Amino acid sequence: MASAKSSRSRPAGHSGVFPVGAAATGVGGGGGGGGGGDGGVQLADKLKIFKTDNFDPDAYVQSKCQTMNEKEIRHLCSYLQDLKKASAEEMRRSVYANYAAFIRTSKEISDLEGELLSIRNLLNTQAALIHGLSEGVQIDSLTSGTEGSTEEDISNVEGQEPSEIQKWSADFPDMLDVLLAERRVDEALDALDEAERVAADRTQTLTTAEISALRSAVSDNRQKLADQLAEAACQSSTRGIELRAAASALKRLGDGPRAHSLLLNAHNQRLQCNLQTIHPSSTSYGGAYTAALAQQVFSVVAQALSDSVEVFGDESCYASELVTWATQQVLSFALLVKRHVLSSCAAAGGLRAAAECVQISIGHCSLLEARGLSVSAVLLKQFKPSLEQALDANLRRIEESTAALAAADNWTLTYPPNGIRPLARSSVSNLALQPKLSSSAHRFNSMVQDYFEDVTPLLSLQLGGSTMDGIAKNFSLYVNLLISALPGSMDDEANIDGLGNKIIRMAETEEQQLALLANASLLAEELLPRAAMKLSSINQSSMDDLRKRGPDKQNRVPELREWKRKLQRMVDRLRDSFCRQHALELIFTDEGDTHLSAEMYICMDNTVEEPEWVPSPIFQELYAKLNRMAGVAADMFVGRERFATLLMMRLTETVILWLSEDQAFWEEIEQGPKPLGPLGLQQFYLDMQFVIIFGQGRFLSRHVHQVILDIIDRAMGAFSATGMNPDRIVVDARKYVIQILTEEKYLSYVMST
Repeated sequence: MASAKSSRSRPAGHSGVFPVGAAATGVGGGGGGGGGGDGGVQLADKLKIFKTDNFDPDAYVQSKCQTMNEKEIRHLCSYLQDLKKASAEEMRRSVYANYAAFIRTSKEISDLEGELLSIRNLLNTQAALIHGLSEGVQIDSLTSGTEGSTEEDISNVEGQEPSEIQKWSADFPDMLDVLLAERRVDEALDALDEAERVAADRTQTLTTAEISALRSAVSDNRQKLADQLAEAACQSSTRGIELRAAASALKRLGDGPRAHSLLLNAHNQRLQCNLQTIHPSSTSYGGAYTAALAQQVFSVVAQALSDSVEVFGDESCYASELVTWATQQVLSFALLVKRHVLSSCAAAGGLRAAAECVQISIGHCSLLEARGLSVSAVLLKQFKPSLEQALDANLRRIEESTAALAAADNWTLTYPPNGIRPLARSSVSNLALQPKLSSSAHRFNSMVQDYFEDVTPLLSLQLGGSTMDGIAKNFSLYVNLLISALPGSMDDEANIDGLGNKIIRMAETEEQQLALLANASLLAEELLPRAAMKLSSINQSSMDDLRKRGPDKQNRVPELREWKRKLQRMVDRLRDSFCRQHALELIFTDEGDTHLSAEMYICMDNTVEEPEWVPSPIFQELYAKLNRMAGVAADMFVGRERFATLLMMRLTETVILWLSEDQAFWEEIEQGPKPLGPLGLQQFYLDMQFVIIFGQGRFLSRHVHQVILDIIDRAMGAFSATGMNPDRIVVDARKYVIQILTEEKYLSYVMST
């Protein structure tokens, strides 16, 4: 029906074959579109061709496309497709924005038409009565003749036989009473139509009194028949063919609005009777209650739609009333489901049960949409708050469960245990495809997988953004748990967001600490984005039309990409905390002293003996730690070696940047009471070259390499400020350093420390 299916509407405005710009610049083969002063006149002239009665679209397109090449035609087709989509979207928004006012106005027009019809019938009755009275007055005035002539006229009338039409008119009231008593509606309607025709056409045959009596009988029996039909339509036993026949007869009597209202009321009465047999307490399964309720409600609405179209067609006033009535029924259905199913599911976090109820409801809505009646928006508006509550409850459960497992996690990476769904079937060939995570990360991943599966059918509610944001927030809280598991992290970050008083098991060893990073990186880079892809790969055909009103799948890809970057930034927080902790362990002792100070270089020139030219202990320990961690990371980050490499580079960068930004160190080197001597400069240069050589290609980024060179230049500048030339010392030191660092025995010595 036209008013119930918005997709049949056409957007207003320009809808020609070519856009205005194209028509002016190349499609029509004209010039540059004219000047600004007469552009409006030219446009109006060009649009006249579309308003002519003999306009042929095919011939017009062929004439315009003859001078266009294939590329221009493809570009034009693409432009027209975009214009069509934009026009349809604008029309949809306009319909939704003005539909309530349209229905209200149509209802008022329908009521006004009914009132006008009643007024017309009343005026006809009053006119007939007045005409009869005036004829009676004229007859009385004609009786002023002689008594003899009157007696003669009476004898003439009495001697005349009544005509057939006079006999029929006299018998009509009795005949109609019989038809009404026997409920022979069609014959009664035919008799009423015949009586009206006789009253209109036989004014010469019948007297005025007979015509008045006939019209009065027609009016009285019309009302009597209408009341009889209305009473029959209100009976619960009247349905199907009988109900449609009663409504059709009422419409034939000229009371269409009343007939349509009675038709809808009859279906509503039937629905209320059927709903009395469905009780939520009779089933412990919310989906069964929703399915039974939806079957009753939507079947009655569908039958009312069929009956309305069959009896009243696509007239807008009836279609508007039907849409309003159907919306009320669907709203009542939604409130029942929300009260008896969704509220309890939302409070308990039963997202899967809630999603199933929504799917059942939307599935029935799609059957009505196929027939032109769209009521899904009513359902979605009512269901969305409950579903959002269920989503929040699920997110809280994921957070609490993950935190509880993190308190007892030994931070050892394993394959998925029994009871947690693997990514692929377990076998020797695909065992390597299974993720190795700690117990809390396995649980977090499993719950997120289930969460996305449950929320995928709800894409029609446009919950994708809030769903992914909720998981991102949970992942951020989990990363905070991992950060708090680093030894010493509670000293630096005593108030990590979202932790509260949660107790976390510490990751004591380097292997356990690397496992924290393995958990976070694998979840952020692979597992969570893979689970989120389910939001854009739904295959349920019943949701296709609803998804078209939400974001396109193409629009969700950039959103997913940005979401993945957000997860990666959370992993970076954990990585930075890890590197900062290990850098502080290298630089400071347990007592708070430092292994890297300006004094260790300045005091070298106070010794008499030639020092042993080896890297300082802190840089030896840095080298050993990096190699040790790299070996462990090689087993943990299989297939993700780049993350392990970046982690080692970040650790090196943290140490070097600390040295570069240590103001106390450089103030003592550059402005201290004791200047940096040749031996100290040579040792400093050896340390920096040591970092450059062992870090190249593995642990050193270009940025850090440049920072080291800047540090060397700064130290040489401080040495030059004493009046000595550092070039000779540096040249000799460079040769000596390279010789030392390339000795095989030295490398084995460093690896053993």
